[in-house]
Amino acid sequence: MKERFAAAVACVLLCASGARAVRLPANTGEPSGSPPILQRVDFEQRLGTQVPLDLPFRDETGRTVRLGDYFQGKPVVLTLSYYECPMLCTLVLNGLTSALRALRFDLGKEFVAINVSFNPRETPELAAAKKATYLKEYRRPGSEAGWHFLTGDEESIRRLTEAVGFQYAWDERNQQYAHATGLVVLTPGGQIARYFYGVEFSPRDLRFALIEAAQGKIGSPVDKLLLYCFHYDPSTGRYSALALNSIRIGGVLTVAALISFIVVMLRRERRAATNAPTWTPGGVTPRP
Repeated sequence: MKERFAAAVACVLLCASGARAVRLPANTGEPSGSPPILQRVDFEQRLGTQVPLDLPFRDETGRTVRLGDYFQGKPVVLTLSYYECPMLCTLVLNGLTSALRALRFDLGKEFVAINVSFNPRETPELAAAKKATYLKEYRRPGSEAGWHFLTGDEESIRRLTEAVGFQYAWDERNQQYAHATGLVVLTPGGQIARYFYGVEFSPRDLRFALIEAAQGKIGSPVDKLLLYCFHYDPSTGRYSALALNSIRIGGVLTVAALISFIVVMLRRERRAATNAPTWTPGGVTPRP
């Protein structure tokens, strides 16, 4: 009860202090004056869209799998990063790993993570090397069963990236892909639940997204109470304090505090009356 009370108070204080999320553009592409290739890059939100779970890929061992094999009653964190990317993809995976290490949830237990390379020329050997690197960074036993690094053919990659709104382009001059950065949280049934943009991800926001995607089947009562105080803003890809709900909780807490105070005072008065000495003709007699 104390833990819930503290969490609720924190919600109210956050709103009272005017806490706000940093606003990020929904379109992660470059301004119109940028090189033409960057104008073909975007990460468009398609919340609620069903991802095709029948798509064939190969896992890091070379085994043929279906995307749906990894949707077994747990929410999924999806990243789209190719393994020989010279910079951005590594930053995305580094940022995800940092956020995952801060979570109390464990990979493979409460949720699953999948990285899909959007370069059809890459091999399971590259995927295996990348997986080994990040499992070592994550440093939690048993996580190898919960983090999957996939490769696939052009058709499977195209269908997946189109479903999640991820647009990228091959830069012939620099011999690398131009692409956006971020990750997608999906429900256990494969619907798109949340987007997070950039290369650094808030552990708090990721935790909220996983709880929402799992429809409250993971997370503590305190998590769910805190989530009531925050609202996901699709235009920023972040959770911000929701003032109305916090005010409601604040009102409930105020009433509860007043009732508790009255109950305590009444009990003290009764105890004092019970222990008070009684008057008799022979003098004052203490109560036994």
